[in-house]
Amino acid sequence: MSTPEPATPAAIAAIRRRYLWMATSIFFLDLGITVIFLAANDAWANLWTSDAIGVVLLLGVNWLIARRLFEPIRRFLASEVPFEDVQRRLTQLPLRTAQWVAALAFVVTAVRNSMPWWAFFLPVALPIPGIADFVTVCIVLTVFYFTFTYFVVSDYLANLCGFIFDHYGRNLELFFGSYTLKLLVALLVTSIAPLTAILVDLFSYDGEHLQNEILVDVASAVLGLAISAYFISRSLLRPFGVLSRAMTKVADGNLDIRVPVTSNDEVGELTGQFNNMVGGLREREQIRETFGRYVDESVAATILRRQGEGAVRGETGEATILFTDIAGFTTIAEYLAPHELVTALNDYLETVLAPIRAHSGVVNTFIGDGLFASFNMPLACEGHAVAAVRAAIDIQRAVASRTFGDRGVAFATRIGISTGSVIGGSVGAGQRLSYTLLGDTVNLAARLEELNKQYGTRILVSQSTREACGDRFVFHGLGSVTVRGRSDEVAIFSVDSNGQETGS
Repeated sequence: MSTPEPATPAAIAAIRRRYLWMATSIFFLDLGITVIFLAANDAWANLWTSDAIGVVLLLGVNWLIARRLFEPIRRFLASEVPFEDVQRRLTQLPLRTAQWVAALAFVVTAVRNSMPWWAFFLPVALPIPGIADFVTVCIVLTVFYFTFTYFVVSDYLANLCGFIFDHYGRNLELFFGSYTLKLLVALLVTSIAPLTAILVDLFSYDGEHLQNEILVDVASAVLGLAISAYFISRSLLRPFGVLSRAMTKVADGNLDIRVPVTSNDEVGELTGQFNNMVGGLREREQIRETFGRYVDESVAATILRRQGEGAVRGETGEATILFTDIAGFTTIAEYLAPHELVTALNDYLETVLAPIRAHSGVVNTFIGDGLFASFNMPLACEGHAVAAVRAAIDIQRAVASRTFGDRGVAFATRIGISTGSVIGGSVGAGQRLSYTLLGDTVNLAARLEELNKQYGTRILVSQSTREACGDRFVFHGLGSVTVRGRSDEVAIFSVDSNGQETGS
């Protein structure tokens, strides 16, 4: 993942201006409602007088308060204070902005609706409201303006959090909001508030005055709810869209994804947990990839699949074991520089590894200049003895046809193969465990690899391997020998790596 670049002063100024617009957007909704009221009562002459208090409080004073609320966030964006110092202010930005708007809205509504009682200087007489209607309008509009501002700024907060995530790599970690409460408030305000105002009008007025009041309430509700519904739906639903798209990418195998936390409630907390989960999966995959560089993939998969057991339990099965070694490696190592030797050896082992994997073998471990491979444990391999001999022949052909490393070193390979019962499982102590295979079959394969030097051969197999392969290859019996570690003699056979497989 790329390192984020801090925002430029111009970008910071733009994101700040957007907040100020969102915080003061209530003025324009209030202006629309005022126009509807004046139009219904044919009182256009009172437009400037009636709306002056809205300009002063909902636009002017509100703008100054919004600047003050955003100042700590601006200082963080300018790298003047750490994220931890402003995270709480950031999380509570929608609530604190809406609280101030509610206080200002109550004053504006109370003053404006009480004008018919005291503002005798108005050019056009306004209808005198009933006490119940006056109280209801003050409460309903205050609550509605609070809700509108809260969701407008919540929608802005999602953009701001995305901005901070993109430029500073930080996410919200404090969650004071409640998604359930947000949903409940949105439903109540958008449904009950307009009905309450209409019901109060029905019991407070009659005749033409009643018609005007209901017209104002319905028209104001349509205007306010249409705008509010847009921001409410974005604020409540957009985080789920972000999560859904991120989950789709993770399902497709993209574990580098990390999404911004864009809400201050349970959904935001869920988004944070999602990031933690993906981080854990990414770390697990990195461990698995690293693990796979030191342990064959099938062995790694077996251990990871059975990790709930604490270790891979011991199991007995039939398998064919293959050991390889480089003839004269000590002498070669004397005239090569260390880096040249390692480069040549890695090149050689990669060449040897390919035929083993191609024939469903598993490399259990690398032993210096050689390796120890198995067929049929832990990865099932049908006809494992035949597969092992095929792999050995392919190894000899591949090694003989090329040189290795920058110096072009030629390596001669000795291979020992034995088939029989083996024990597989995790061995070790404490936190250090290794999956390995044990038993007489393993020891015999290692001894056969060593005997190649004595017999001048390249591939030696045990009698059990010879019998399991039948007549599929060209074998040469070398008699019976006493192998170190065994009391009885063992029949051994060489394999002609230039011979063709005779069976199907």
